[in-house]
Amino acid sequence: MRDVAEQIHKWVARGDRVAIATVVDTRRSAPRPPGSKMAINDRGEVFGAISGGCIEGSVVALAEQVLADGAPQLRSYGIADDQAWDVGLPCGGEIDVWVERFEP
Repeated sequence: MRDVAEQIHKWVARGDRVAIATVVDTRRSAPRPPGSKMAINDRGEVFGAISGGCIEGSVVALAEQVLADGAPQLRSYGIADDQAWDVGLPCGGEIDVWVERFEP
């Protein structure tokens, strides 16, 4: 988490708006534990990881929406979810991801 926080502060110092994605819950074979974080800025840069790469693209798109309208979002990804197949969640687990705008 410390590395993600340091990157967020660098981005904010240069004037970027930043969203933070956090794994808040997992079930079964999840790739990353609760508390895992990923930061996304309004330039499209990403730092950190919340999965093994299988849902990051979807979460980046969600972060762009959160940065645009300011409303935080909770998104669930799982093998039974049609969207999970679209974003390639092959591990058989489920994860819940909270995405919010960072407000310094």
